Order: sequence, then structure tokens, then C-alpha cells
Amino acid sequence: MNQDVAVIGAGSWGTALASVLADNGHRVNVWVRDPKLADEVNTRHTNEKYLPGVTLSPGIRASVDLREVVSDKPVVLLAVPSHAMRQVTRELAPFLRPDVLLIHAAKGFELESLKRMSEVIGEEVPEPISKGLVVLTGPSHAEEVVRRSPTTVVVASASEDCMLRAQDLFMNTYFRVYTNSDLVGAEIAGALKNIIALGAGMSDGLGFGDNAKAALLTRGLAEITRLGIKLGAMPLTFAGLAGVGDLIVTCTSKHSRNWRAGYLLGQGKPLDEVLQQMGMVVEGVRTTKAAYALASRKQVDMPIASVLYGILFEGKSPRQGVEELMGRGRTREMEYLGPFGV
Repeated sequence: MNQDVAVIGAGSWGTALASVLADNGHRVNVWVRDPKLADEVNTRHTNEKYLPGVTLSPGIRASVDLREVVSDKPVVLLAVPSHAMRQVTRELAPFLRPDVLLIHAAKGFELESLKRMSEVIGEEVPEPISKGLVVLTGPSHAEEVVRRSPTTVVVASASEDCMLRAQDLFMNTYFRVYTNSDLVGAEIAGALKNIIALGAGMSDGLGFGDNAKAALLTRGLAEITRLGIKLGAMPLTFAGLAGVGDLIVTCTSKHSRNWRAGYLLGQGKPLDEVLQQMGMVVEGVRTTKAAYALASRKQVDMPIASVLYGILFEGKSPRQGVEELMGRGRTREMEYLGPFGV
């Protein structure tokens, strides 16, 4: 059944998901802040800043009027950066239908509170809506999705019905959607993999090889899982699309902003210059701060995240960080973390 869908945010990911929805026959309204971008989407059917060279469906309409975009829509998709999530959700909450299907596709933490995105959204919308909140995550570069390259993602929610509705909304011949009841794990995996992607980029920027990257991904997944379990996630989620799947694509792809930022840092460029050159949000930088604080609070050993924190915010050089990691005391590879062990 074709539906009216509001997409909040017209960055690369929001635009790509709007394209999937339009391909599925849904009527898509996108909220943007910039009137010039709204005009570009509506008249030229492009979004050259975020997805250059791509022609969008004429069925996607953009507006700067949040009330107009959200009001009476049965489905609302939040695709804004993590640092903007609370404010944007607060602004749109008065316009939400009581029975709305609310989905978010952000990967990060609120830095000030260290809360996951579903927790942030849940504090800004009525409880009946927050109970059915869905997260969409997984290995999915916008640049490939918008060109209809085969992609698999996962939707997670505490509500089975809402998960299935979201699955049906997005599923098509090039965009395959799985379900997972572990909302906590899906959000944590999607956020923390960006930290490891920064490290992978640094490794490549330093000129290290495949051995180093394989070690980084594997041990990075171990510490992501450690923190995730402490925060209430299911261990097996980290072996799925939200975990190892997203980790692989973000740490190895030319499309990955976090990898590119890490690569520039590995080449010796300062963080401020890197962020300016990127021109888009690099979620892994803020997430490193959040993970470092959460690891300290929960007493979880996260050596890679700790070293990256030192590089990003304490003046440590990438090469010093590598030496610190390689010089750590001996330890076991496998640790007992419950019935599944990691």
C-alpha cells in the first residue's frame, strides 16, 4: 500500500532513503532547512551538494515548512545528524499523528547526555509513539543506495508490528530489509563502528597494510561488543548487519566519511583542517568522545577508542597511538561475556 511519508533531513542518507521510498511508490515529502535546496530538489530533481550526478524521482517534494511536511503523515523518517536530533524532534513533535510510525536512521550518541538516539527521541515525543520507534541501520552507503546497488539493512524495534511495517515500507529488489528486536544493540553497533572506521583510515593514511586493518576491525568489534553488552545489547547483534556488516563497509570504502577523515589524520593533518575539508558531519569524532566517557562510566576496556580519543583531543600522534596499542600487555583473545562469549 502506497503511503505519504515525511523524510526529515536531506543530507546524503536522507535523500537516498527518500529515493528508495519513491521507487516503492510512496509519496515522499522531504524537510530541508535551505530554501535553495528545496527549490533544487523540486525543479531540477537533484541534490548536488550531497549526491552529485544523481537524478532524483520527481515524486520527491521538498519544503522548508516542517508543519507542512509532517502533519497528517502516517510515517515519519528522521535522517538528521545525532547532534541535531533532539532539537529537530522537539520542533516536529507537535505535528505528529498519535498513530505515526516513527523511524530514525541516525548513527551516534547525544554527546551531552551520552544517550542513544531512541532515548533522545523518546524524551521528546509522546510515549505511545516512542514505544514503537524503529531504527534503520546497516551497511549502506547513500552513494550506492541512490544508484540502486544491491543493499541489505536491518530495522530494529521493541514493537514487532512497527518493525514489520518499516520492513514492508522499504523492501524492494535492490534494498533488502531484515528485522531485529534488539533496538539497543542495533543503535550501539551503528554508532560505534564509526570510531573504528576513523582508526582504519588512520592506518591506511600511515601506510600500513591489510594485516593492520584486519587486526583493527577484529579487535574493534570485540570492544564494541563489550560496551554494547554492558549497555544492554544482545551479543549476536554485533555479528549481524548492524555490527560486522556495517563495520566492514565503513572501514573499507571510499564512500566512508569516517574512513576519509581518518586517512587525512593519518597523513598528519590536524583535526580542524580535516573537518573543514570534509564539509559534512563526521559522526565518528563526536562518537569517540561519547564512547570514551561511556567506557569510563561502565568500566569497560576499550583500548582502540581510548587511543583514538588521545589522537583526536589530546594531541597524541597517530603513530604514537599505534605504538601504544601494539605495546600493551599480553591478554586473551576471547573473553567470557555471557552465554555467547566474544
